[in-house]
Amino acid sequence: MALSDADVQKQIKHMMAFIEQEANEKAEEIDAKAEEEFNIEKGRLVQTQRLKIMEYYEKKEKQIEQQKKIQMSNLMNQARLKVLKARDDMISEMLSEARQRLGNIAKDPARYPGLLDGLILQVGLNPVLLLRPGTDLRQKHIPVTASIQRSIPVYKAAVKTNVEVRIDQENFISPDVSGGVEIYNGNGKIKVANTMESRLELMAQQMMPDIRVSLFGANPNRKFLD
Repeated sequence: MALSDADVQKQIKHMMAFIEQEANEKAEEIDAKAEEEFNIEKGRLVQTQRLKIMEYYEKKEKQIEQQKKIQMSNLMNQARLKVLKARDDMISEMLSEARQRLGNIAKDPARYPGLLDGLILQVGLNPVLLLRPGTDLRQKHIPVTASIQRSIPVYKAAVKTNVEVRIDQENFISPDVSGGVEIYNGNGKIKVANTMESRLELMAQQMMPDIRVSLFGANPNRKFLD
């Protein structure tokens, strides 16, 4: 049975509607899939960038923390150096004051002769000794001569041998020295500086650990005491 033009047009419209519907559904499916893939890719990119940002700031945080530790260490070292310098300055002032007081001992007739005797006897190790007094012979020659006269018998009695002591008349120790003598062996090659300043320096070196403990207390970081 032949279709009329109206029927043909109706079927064509029906087929076009079906095709359009299929095309719309396919387009919606493609759009949905593209949206899903877009969201997945966007999430991946966002997560990747977030991790990069987190790594960047974590690295920056570690750098800042490291810089803070370095700066803190530098500040602590500077503070420690200032404390050590202040302590050294205090000890230097104390030793300077002690040196200034040495002159008073040399002027004390009750104390200085005995001290000078000890300084001379302490180095009486050679049969011939040359004593070098201070530059002012009028003031220092007399106590040195008297001390020699007292010291020689004591030395002879102790070591059972003779000793010859001469006073150097041409070379003298510095006028800044408060007291004591410089003593040489017979050929002048061996020297012992037994001035009051040299004895003070020696005593300060030997007693420096005790001096520091007395002034500043024991060091808690020190493990060995000898």
